[in-house]
Amino acid sequence: MEIQSDRWRVGVLPDVGASLAYGKVRTADGEWRDLLRPTRAADLTKPSECASYVLVPFSNRVRGGLLRFRDRSWQLRCSSGDGHAMHGTGFDYGWDVASVTDDAVTLVLDTGALVGANFPWSFLAEVTYAVAGPRFTIGTRLTNTDVEPFPAGFGHHPFFQRGIVDPAVSEVCLRVPAEGAYPMRDSIPLGPPGPLPPQVDYRELRVLDGAYVNECFTRAPGSAPVRMEWPMSGVALAMHADPVLAHTLVYAPSGLPFFAVEPVTNANDGFNLMADGMAGHGVFVLEPGETRSGDIRLDLEVLGAV
Repeated sequence: MEIQSDRWRVGVLPDVGASLAYGKVRTADGEWRDLLRPTRAADLTKPSECASYVLVPFSNRVRGGLLRFRDRSWQLRCSSGDGHAMHGTGFDYGWDVASVTDDAVTLVLDTGALVGANFPWSFLAEVTYAVAGPRFTIGTRLTNTDVEPFPAGFGHHPFFQRGIVDPAVSEVCLRVPAEGAYPMRDSIPLGPPGPLPPQVDYRELRVLDGAYVNECFTRAPGSAPVRMEWPMSGVALAMHADPVLAHTLVYAPSGLPFFAVEPVTNANDGFNLMADGMAGHGVFVLEPGETRSGDIRLDLEVLGAV
């Protein structure tokens, strides 16, 4: 299904983990072009190959799949190529369509009746995609439907084109306001956030070059939005995220025409950071019946417009 405004066209795949097939924008010349990485036809059943996918009820990795909470531990299925549980379990299932209009759709996943979900507790997740003029909003709600508290998080994993008018030409410039970055080995934090290494310091707008980037940044409440500019295409994007989404992951593989900027609640391996007593991990604990929610807003701009 597609939702649309005069500036956005977004393809939604309820049966593929509530993922997105594409996110097109109308550029200054009036043409519709892919701003999000479009999903190849052969990959439309694979969330991780889609234009964007949902991370729930946690984002990024759980080291070795071992989830520790209070005085217990659980072994999750390891779903990443490096031997960790990764990005929750929301993408494993089709989601129900709760409501749909021309410019918005709300999708729901209730794991209470599911068998084999890669999380020890039952939850209800809700994602709303909505467009209005130049704004594309992604809203997420997570509710504890179990009988005991559990730790959780959520986020989204959008992929963006390095080039828009000409996808073969990398033109994008990136600004990521950040307080610090986690020292990591193989995407697992080795300690608390520290100073940003110069090669991944995007606090000032600069070209996203061809170097490999895979970093988890901390974000202060009230900080400026992430900003992306495609100067050749005359397009810019401001990515706002609610305070609960306290971390920003940037993934830029070398030699490929796309990159990812992921607003998420928790740091990589957040469950174990919390269990080890490290502050600022971003994991929250939901009591039975409690809900946590957060929005991401993608505001499209025309560069040079007055």
